[in-house]
Amino acid sequence: MEVTAGALPTVNPAQCRHLSANFAAGSVSALEFSPSTGRKSSLARARTWLIRASLAVEQQAETKAAVIRIGTRGSSSCSKLPQGLTCDSNVLFELVFPFTTLAVYDSPLALAQAYETRDKLIGSHPQLAETGAIQIVVIKTTGDKILTQPLADIGGKGLFTKEIDDALLNSDIDIAVHSMKDVPTYLPQNTMIPCNLPREDVRDAFICLTAASLAELPPGSAVGTASLRRKSQLLNRYPSLQVQENFRGNVQTRLKKLNEGVVQATLLALAGLKRLNMTENVTSILSIDDMLPAVAQGAIGIACRSDDEKMATYLASLNHEDTRLAVACERAFLEALDGSCRTPIAGYACRDEEGNCLFRGLVASPDGIKVLETSRRGPYAFDDMVKMGRDAGEELLSQAGPNFFDR
Repeated sequence: MEVTAGALPTVNPAQCRHLSANFAAGSVSALEFSPSTGRKSSLARARTWLIRASLAVEQQAETKAAVIRIGTRGSSSCSKLPQGLTCDSNVLFELVFPFTTLAVYDSPLALAQAYETRDKLIGSHPQLAETGAIQIVVIKTTGDKILTQPLADIGGKGLFTKEIDDALLNSDIDIAVHSMKDVPTYLPQNTMIPCNLPREDVRDAFICLTAASLAELPPGSAVGTASLRRKSQLLNRYPSLQVQENFRGNVQTRLKKLNEGVVQATLLALAGLKRLNMTENVTSILSIDDMLPAVAQGAIGIACRSDDEKMATYLASLNHEDTRLAVACERAFLEALDGSCRTPIAGYACRDEEGNCLFRGLVASPDGIKVLETSRRGPYAFDDMVKMGRDAGEELLSQAGPNFFDR
């Protein structure tokens, strides 16, 4: 494990306490790195430094408010630790200084989503503004560790959630914050996602240093994307372009590769760029007609254990019902298709001008030669929208046939 801390104050070794294999819950704070309660955690069973957006609540003697632990995906570096601090691959540690001196992790977007959740919790529950009431737990997932292979080759969507689900079920955390497009259509037993935050812009962004749009790219230009959905729709419209697959890494890594000339252009979710305040990098925004988004793109979901009434109460105050219903519709579509990272699938539900639900769904062959689309319109209500999504998925599955995704 490595933790990079830029411009951090000098910390006396007395301010840093190594934890043994029993990681004390809540030791990494979103508001400040504060001393642990000493309650033993079972995270040691993982024997690795885990990073992923997650939240947890517990009572602590030194704070009147509940303690909410927020974790996030990524990795950290220990090459630039403050004086007096050391790190070990199997030992977690506590830092005692304000939140503004937090180490910079390799997954800024996941951190941004954790902080957004933190801010909304404080906005709805002012008592959580107390120092130390909200804390960050860092969880590294399999998807964060393996960056040299396409997601489809190493297991698909569950790669970004399994370790967090395990921590939730083991009561190491109490709330898990997910990008909903990473969440499989099945949830682990005894967990639920009762809350979605307001959805960000669902469109994709085109980023290029030499052309203003995809249409202006010269034939043979390489576009970097790890998404089969983007690849198939791109090749369907612009067959003269080349796609560099396995163009993975965080937003900053992909932009660095673009600047180095590894590819001539890339496509990224506009939602992530907005959450990172990095929209100045956007060359143009693709319309929904040009690039139908991924199922649940731009949506954050917060999970908890099914029997945790305290957390359910917290989450009820954050839920954005329009987003929750739209995500349910899209995920019903995905479930009907048995979709994963191996299948180019897109789906988007929204309110039309009359307030009803308009759903659009798409499946494509990986080479982009064949694209099947459908749509549904009906009441903006849970049961109706789930039925619309499921019916749309079953329709396209029937049209596609058994070997459609093998092209």
